[in-house]
Amino acid sequence: MRKSGSFALFALGFRPFFLAAGLSALVLLGLWLAFWQGVVPAKGYFTLVEWHAHEMLFGYASAVIAGFLLTAVKNWTGMAVPTGRLLVIISSVWLLGRVLVVTPGAPQWLVAAVDLAFIPLVGWSLWRPLWHGQNRVNRMFLLIFAGMTLANLLVHLDVMGVARNLWPRGAYLMVDMVLLVLLLVAGRVVPFFTEKAVPGARSTVRPWVEKGTFISMVIAAGAELALPHGPVAGAALLAAALIQGVRLAGWYHPGVWRVPILWVLHVGYAWLVLGLTLRGLSGFGVLLPSVALHAITVGGIGVLTLGMMSRVALGHTGRNINDTGPFIPVAFVLLNLGAVMRVFGPWLAPQQFNLWINIAGGLWMLAFLLFALVYTPILIRPRIDGRPG
Repeated sequence: MRKSGSFALFALGFRPFFLAAGLSALVLLGLWLAFWQGVVPAKGYFTLVEWHAHEMLFGYASAVIAGFLLTAVKNWTGMAVPTGRLLVIISSVWLLGRVLVVTPGAPQWLVAAVDLAFIPLVGWSLWRPLWHGQNRVNRMFLLIFAGMTLANLLVHLDVMGVARNLWPRGAYLMVDMVLLVLLLVAGRVVPFFTEKAVPGARSTVRPWVEKGTFISMVIAAGAELALPHGPVAGAALLAAALIQGVRLAGWYHPGVWRVPILWVLHVGYAWLVLGLTLRGLSGFGVLLPSVALHAITVGGIGVLTLGMMSRVALGHTGRNINDTGPFIPVAFVLLNLGAVMRVFGPWLAPQQFNLWINIAGGLWMLAFLLFALVYTPILIRPRIDGRPG
């Protein structure tokens, strides 16, 4: 393929990292279910629960974010982003981190060093356009990269025995950092996509909502880190949920339901609103934090990132962004059903917990299997319009 000029996996950041995210979402859940059922012995750096949480956040979610920013920053700033050999190096660090954490007998210092290196490496590769670009808001991504690195450090310090009870705080901090990225990105693309795809749609963007979005989320993240699962964090999360609900309502138009690549973004954002609400309520003891967490991770992060990867990959390979084909809308539905099963099944019928886990995991895997089958050829081949990227 390389000799014929038909191999373009490292032409732009979305290609290797969206492929890595799609395949890892499939493989990681498959391994998790095998570990969970005892079919495969769980051996490696993390315990079973730690591994699942870490890899879905620092494996899958970080790959999606890296792929998106290594692509979008070029459009936002007009400045160069990593391609070619540098992109191969960044991708290899991500992959090596995934392998080492499940390698029995791997030195702890090596596992931690490689895994911790990935996010700073992405930040270093993007610092110049993010810092020197005209839009100063983009500098916030550098602070988010720092927050993600701190979150990962807290996890590794706990696992290595340097400190105790830090990995849950690290995991929740990473969730909040991922949310900040999604809130920043969604505010730019969802209203724009809606107006572009739906005739007559006009999104309402309120300045106080945009400022409140990030202020409330930063406060909530700080409260959750300092006083986890308490009423202070709960109140901050409920305030963030309210603001996000108002934000989403301003973007909505009934016409979004005619466009799968658009309704999935609105539904994914609605999951974020629901997840923040449930997390807020869990701070007051109304429900278990794990229920709220999976509303955000499976529903919000999972659905929104699947929609974003599908949309970006089509647009940046020269294809019709509305032409998802017959299988990707099915993947969107399957993933939403999986989120419903994972969140509400154990809540309503906890005695069937294992059943809900298996069903939700199976639906997640089917959704990402469809994504991998459809998008692997798209991601590894050049743009159909002959343009670079």
